[in-house]
Amino acid sequence: MNNWYALYVRSRYEFVTRGELLKKGIETFLPAAKKLSQWKDRKKWIEFPLFPGYLFIHIPPYPDAFLTILKTRGAITILSTEPGNPTPVSPEEINSLRLLIESGKDFDVYPHLKEGARVRVKRGPLTGAEGTLKVKNDQYMFLVNIELLGRSIGVTIYADDIEAV
Repeated sequence: MNNWYALYVRSRYEFVTRGELLKKGIETFLPAAKKLSQWKDRKKWIEFPLFPGYLFIHIPPYPDAFLTILKTRGAITILSTEPGNPTPVSPEEINSLRLLIESGKDFDVYPHLKEGARVRVKRGPLTGAEGTLKVKNDQYMFLVNIELLGRSIGVTIYADDIEAV
């Protein structure tokens, strides 16, 4: 059974490392978004990672699998709460993050938030996604937290579209 893990990579190597892992047949997830960058002479849409320095890998929890990952160009370490024992990321967090990104809604990246109620979206393009409720500027924000990274991504949402978990 495979687990999701957060992989810390060299600065600006997220896409390079993902490509190398895909060549090895390893399933990866690199949450990314496009933004318009402007130089003196032109504008261009560029893709940037939502969690700079991190990507997610889906591998079995065996030492040889971890070693294969760490031998990949750009890979530094697999995040863990106990030294030497990589900590899996909840599949619900990964699925909710995918739903949020694929929804096409505008979102912002927030520092880790522990406050607020745990909620589930009951209708709309994010149906089934679980996250945390936050109030910002008199609007409700639905946040998907990646606990291990200490980061969150959020979108504004109507209170009627969510329910307590």
